Amino acid sequence: MIYEIRNYHFEPSLMTEYKAWARESAVPHIRANVDLVGFWTNIDEQPEVTGRALDELGSATVTWIIRWPDIQTRHDTMAKIFATPEWNEISKGNPGRQHYHRIEVKFAEEL
Repeated sequence: MIYEIRNYHFEPSLMTEYKAWARESAVPHIRANVDLVGFWTNIDEQPEVTGRALDELGSATVTWIIRWPDIQTRHDTMAKIFATPEWNEISKGNPGRQHYHRIEVKFAEEL
């Protein structure tokens, strides 16, 4: 198994609208199509940081994790899911598609 960890630096001033859209539209669609471990948004609490300081964007405001059997399955599946007419319609409701300041995707394995 591998895990796809997706961190979004989404505009904090639009988080109320984003959470509603995610809860009502995006998460149910994602959950129906992949093995979604979880989908989280930050609470109003400062992050704890040790070592080097964060850059000007700070911590990611949205994180979600998908479990995949292997990286090839991920590559074969992900593009198909987010190219469907259903997802295109859902994404139109996103309150700020242009307000993703950074998206980070990394892949991890469980130890």
